[in-house]
Amino acid sequence: MEQEFKILIVDDEDRIRRLLKMYLEKEGYSIDEAEDGESALELALENDYDCILLDLMMPGMDGIEVCSHLREKKATPVIMLTAKGEEANRVQGFEVGTDDYIVKPFSPREVVLRVKALLRRSSKTTYLHTDTKAKDLIVFPHLTIDNDAHRVSADGKDVNLTPKEYELLYFLAKAPDKVFDREHLLKEVWHYEFFGDLRTVDTHVKRLREKLNKVSEQAAKMIVTVWGVGYKFEVTNE
Repeated sequence: MEQEFKILIVDDEDRIRRLLKMYLEKEGYSIDEAEDGESALELALENDYDCILLDLMMPGMDGIEVCSHLREKKATPVIMLTAKGEEANRVQGFEVGTDDYIVKPFSPREVVLRVKALLRRSSKTTYLHTDTKAKDLIVFPHLTIDNDAHRVSADGKDVNLTPKEYELLYFLAKAPDKVFDREHLLKEVWHYEFFGDLRTVDTHVKRLREKLNKVSEQAAKMIVTVWGVGYKFEVTNE
Protein backbone atom coordinates (compact mmCIF):
# COMPACT_ATOMS: atom_id res chain seq x y z
CA MET A 1 0.00 0.00 0.00
CA GLU A 2 1.36 3.43 -0.96
CA GLN A 3 2.06 5.93 1.77
CA GLU A 4 -0.46 8.78 1.99
CA PHE A 5 1.40 12.05 2.23
CA LYS A 6 0.00 14.70 4.55
CA ILE A 7 0.36 18.37 3.61
CA LEU A 8 -0.44 21.59 5.46
CA ILE A 9 -1.49 24.62 3.37
CA VAL A 10 -1.04 27.98 5.10
CA ASP A 11 -2.40 31.15 3.48
CA ASP A 12 -4.66 33.97 4.68
CA GLU A 13 -6.48 33.92 1.31
CA ASP A 14 -9.26 31.34 1.27
CA ARG A 15 -9.25 31.29 -2.54
CA ILE A 16 -5.61 30.20 -2.70
CA ARG A 17 -6.08 27.52 -0.06
CA ARG A 18 -9.08 26.06 -1.91
CA LEU A 19 -7.21 26.05 -5.23
CA LEU A 20 -4.13 24.35 -3.84
CA LYS A 21 -6.21 21.86 -1.86
CA MET A 22 -8.16 20.86 -4.98
CA TYR A 23 -5.04 20.20 -7.05
CA LEU A 24 -3.12 18.39 -4.30
CA GLU A 25 -6.07 16.20 -3.31
CA LYS A 26 -6.24 15.07 -6.95
CA GLU A 27 -2.73 13.66 -6.39
CA GLY A 28 -4.00 11.66 -3.43
CA TYR A 29 -2.51 13.86 -0.71
CA SER A 30 -4.24 14.43 2.63
CA ILE A 31 -4.65 18.18 3.22
CA ASP A 32 -4.96 20.35 6.32
CA GLU A 33 -5.41 24.12 6.17
CA ALA A 34 -4.49 27.13 8.31
CA GLU A 35 -5.33 30.78 7.64
CA ASP A 36 -2.79 32.40 9.95
CA GLY A 37 0.68 31.82 11.33
CA GLU A 38 -0.32 31.05 14.90
CA SER A 39 -2.70 28.21 14.02
CA ALA A 40 -0.25 26.96 11.36
CA LEU A 41 2.57 26.64 13.89
CA GLU A 42 0.29 24.86 16.34
CA LEU A 43 -0.80 22.34 13.69
CA ALA A 44 2.77 21.88 12.43
CA LEU A 45 4.07 21.06 15.90
CA GLU A 46 1.18 18.74 16.76
CA ASN A 47 1.23 16.77 13.48
CA ASP A 48 3.90 15.10 11.37
CA TYR A 49 3.38 16.69 7.96
CA ASP A 50 5.36 15.58 4.94
CA CYS A 51 5.36 19.11 3.51
CA ILE A 52 4.10 22.58 4.47
CA LEU A 53 3.10 25.20 1.88
CA LEU A 54 3.62 28.43 3.79
CA ASP A 55 2.58 31.94 2.72
CA LEU A 56 5.27 34.48 3.50
CA MET A 57 3.18 37.60 4.09
CA MET A 58 0.37 37.10 6.63
CA PRO A 59 -1.08 39.36 9.32
CA GLY A 60 0.23 38.59 12.80
CA MET A 61 2.89 35.88 12.67
CA ASP A 62 4.34 35.79 9.15
CA GLY A 63 5.86 32.85 7.30
CA ILE A 64 9.42 33.71 8.37
CA GLU A 65 8.43 33.56 12.05
CA VAL A 66 6.48 30.33 11.60
CA CYS A 67 9.41 28.62 9.87
CA SER A 68 11.91 29.94 12.40
CA HIS A 69 9.89 28.61 15.36
CA LEU A 70 9.21 25.32 13.56
CA ARG A 71 12.92 24.73 12.91
CA GLU A 72 13.57 24.85 16.67
CA LYS A 73 11.60 21.61 17.01
CA LYS A 74 11.13 19.94 13.60
CA ALA A 75 12.72 19.40 10.19
CA THR A 76 9.43 19.32 8.25
CA PRO A 77 10.01 20.31 4.58
CA VAL A 78 8.70 23.84 3.88
CA ILE A 79 7.87 25.52 0.55
CA MET A 80 7.38 29.28 0.96
CA LEU A 81 4.78 31.09 -1.15
CA THR A 82 5.97 34.62 -1.90
CA ALA A 83 4.84 37.61 -3.95
CA LYS A 84 7.01 39.20 -6.63
CA GLY A 85 9.40 41.83 -5.31
CA GLU A 86 10.06 40.03 -2.03
CA GLU A 87 13.57 38.87 -2.94
CA ALA A 88 15.04 39.95 0.40
CA ASN A 89 12.27 38.10 2.23
CA ARG A 90 12.89 34.98 0.18
CA VAL A 91 16.56 35.02 1.09
CA GLN A 92 15.56 35.46 4.73
CA GLY A 93 13.24 32.48 4.30
CA PHE A 94 16.10 30.28 3.17
CA GLU A 95 18.15 31.48 6.13
CA VAL A 96 15.54 30.27 8.62
CA GLY A 97 15.28 26.88 6.94
CA THR A 98 12.85 27.09 4.01
CA ASP A 99 13.53 24.33 1.47
CA ASP A 100 12.03 25.93 -1.64
CA TYR A 101 9.91 28.90 -2.70
CA ILE A 102 7.25 29.58 -5.31
CA VAL A 103 6.45 33.09 -6.55
CA LYS A 104 2.84 34.31 -6.78
CA PRO A 105 0.97 34.32 -9.06
CA PHE A 106 1.80 30.67 -9.64
CA SER A 107 0.49 27.78 -11.69
CA PRO A 108 -1.14 25.12 -9.47
CA ARG A 109 0.57 22.51 -11.65
CA GLU A 110 3.95 24.04 -10.78
CA VAL A 111 3.09 23.76 -7.10
CA VAL A 112 2.21 20.08 -7.54
CA LEU A 113 5.52 19.42 -9.32
CA ARG A 114 7.52 21.25 -6.65
CA VAL A 115 5.74 19.35 -3.88
CA LYS A 116 6.41 16.03 -5.61
CA ALA A 117 10.09 16.90 -6.03
CA LEU A 118 10.42 17.87 -2.37
CA LEU A 119 8.62 14.73 -1.21
CA ARG A 120 11.02 12.62 -3.27
CA ARG A 121 14.01 14.32 -1.66
CA SER A 122 12.65 13.93 1.85
CA SER A 123 11.12 10.49 1.34
CA LYS A 124 10.33 8.70 4.57
CA THR A 125 12.05 5.52 3.51
CA THR A 126 14.06 5.97 6.70
CA TYR A 127 11.20 4.23 8.49
CA LEU A 128 11.40 1.10 6.34
CA HIS A 129 13.47 -1.73 7.77
CA THR A 130 15.49 -3.70 5.27
CA ASP A 131 18.32 -6.18 5.52
CA THR A 132 19.56 -5.53 2.00
CA LYS A 133 22.82 -3.67 1.63
CA ALA A 134 22.36 0.03 0.91
CA LYS A 135 23.33 0.88 -2.67
CA ASP A 136 24.26 4.47 -1.95
CA LEU A 137 26.12 4.58 1.34
CA ILE A 138 28.91 6.97 2.39
CA VAL A 139 30.80 5.88 5.49
CA PHE A 140 33.37 7.94 7.38
CA PRO A 141 34.71 7.71 10.91
CA HIS A 142 31.94 9.15 13.14
CA LEU A 143 29.52 9.78 10.23
CA THR A 144 27.39 7.63 7.91
CA ILE A 145 25.13 8.89 5.10
CA ASP A 146 22.60 6.43 3.68
CA ASN A 147 21.40 8.24 0.57
CA ASP A 148 18.87 5.53 -0.35
CA ALA A 149 17.10 6.18 2.95
CA HIS A 150 18.06 9.86 3.29
CA ARG A 151 19.39 9.00 6.74
CA VAL A 152 22.37 10.53 8.51
CA SER A 153 23.88 9.03 11.63
CA ALA A 154 26.79 10.27 13.71
CA ASP A 155 28.48 7.86 16.10
CA GLY A 156 25.53 5.52 15.66
CA LYS A 157 22.82 8.09 16.45
CA ASP A 158 20.38 9.50 13.88
CA VAL A 159 20.67 13.20 13.01
CA ASN A 160 17.38 14.90 12.09
CA LEU A 161 18.05 17.21 9.13
CA THR A 162 15.85 19.29 6.84
CA PRO A 163 15.99 18.34 3.13
CA LYS A 164 18.30 21.27 2.35
CA GLU A 165 20.61 20.53 5.29
CA TYR A 166 20.80 16.93 4.11
CA GLU A 167 21.51 17.93 0.50
CA LEU A 168 24.27 20.31 1.60
CA LEU A 169 25.95 17.64 3.75
CA TYR A 170 25.63 14.98 1.04
CA PHE A 171 27.03 17.31 -1.64
CA LEU A 172 30.09 18.16 0.46
CA ALA A 173 30.62 14.57 1.63
CA LYS A 174 30.63 13.23 -1.95
CA ALA A 175 33.84 15.16 -2.60
CA PRO A 176 36.03 15.01 0.54
CA ASP A 177 38.74 17.68 0.81
CA LYS A 178 37.43 19.58 -2.23
CA VAL A 179 36.80 23.25 -1.47
CA PHE A 180 33.54 24.76 -2.74
CA ASP A 181 32.86 28.48 -2.76
CA ARG A 182 29.48 29.75 -1.60
CA GLU A 183 28.30 30.67 -5.10
CA HIS A 184 28.89 27.11 -6.28
CA LEU A 185 27.04 25.65 -3.29
CA LEU A 186 24.08 27.99 -3.89
CA LYS A 187 23.89 26.88 -7.50
CA GLU A 188 24.30 23.14 -6.87
CA VAL A 189 22.30 22.71 -3.65
CA TRP A 190 19.66 25.45 -3.90
CA HIS A 191 19.54 25.66 -7.72
CA TYR A 192 19.10 29.44 -7.48
CA GLU A 193 21.25 32.46 -8.22
CA PHE A 194 21.07 34.99 -5.38
CA PHE A 195 23.27 37.61 -7.04
CA GLY A 196 25.83 37.66 -4.29
CA ASP A 197 23.74 37.11 -1.16
CA LEU A 198 25.61 34.22 0.42
CA ARG A 199 24.19 34.23 3.96
CA THR A 200 21.96 31.28 3.11
CA VAL A 201 24.95 28.94 2.83
CA ASP A 202 26.57 30.22 6.03
CA THR A 203 23.32 29.87 7.99
CA HIS A 204 22.76 26.29 6.81
CA VAL A 205 26.36 25.30 7.54
CA LYS A 206 26.02 26.75 11.04
CA ARG A 207 22.77 24.87 11.68
CA LEU A 208 24.20 21.65 10.21
CA ARG A 209 27.24 21.84 12.47
CA GLU A 210 25.06 22.50 15.51
CA LYS A 211 22.89 19.46 14.81
CA LEU A 212 25.89 17.21 14.23
CA ASN A 213 27.65 18.58 17.30
CA LYS A 214 24.73 17.59 19.54
CA VAL A 215 25.45 13.97 18.59
CA SER A 216 29.14 13.92 17.70
CA GLU A 217 31.70 16.70 18.06
CA GLN A 218 34.03 14.86 15.67
CA ALA A 219 31.37 14.68 12.96
CA ALA A 220 30.67 18.40 13.25
CA LYS A 221 34.37 19.17 12.79
CA MET A 222 34.32 17.46 9.38
CA ILE A 223 32.62 20.50 7.85
CA VAL A 224 35.52 22.92 7.60
CA THR A 225 35.48 26.64 6.80
CA VAL A 226 38.14 27.66 4.29
CA TRP A 227 38.48 31.35 5.11
CA GLY A 228 37.97 33.69 2.20
CA VAL A 229 36.78 30.86 -0.06
CA GLY A 230 34.02 28.61 1.23
CA TYR A 231 33.67 25.16 2.77
CA LYS A 232 34.95 21.62 2.44
CA PHE A 233 34.32 18.22 3.97
CA GLU A 234 37.46 17.02 5.74
CA VAL A 235 37.91 13.41 6.83
CA THR A 236 39.88 12.87 10.02
CA ASN A 237 41.07 9.62 11.58
CA GLU A 238 40.32 10.68 15.14
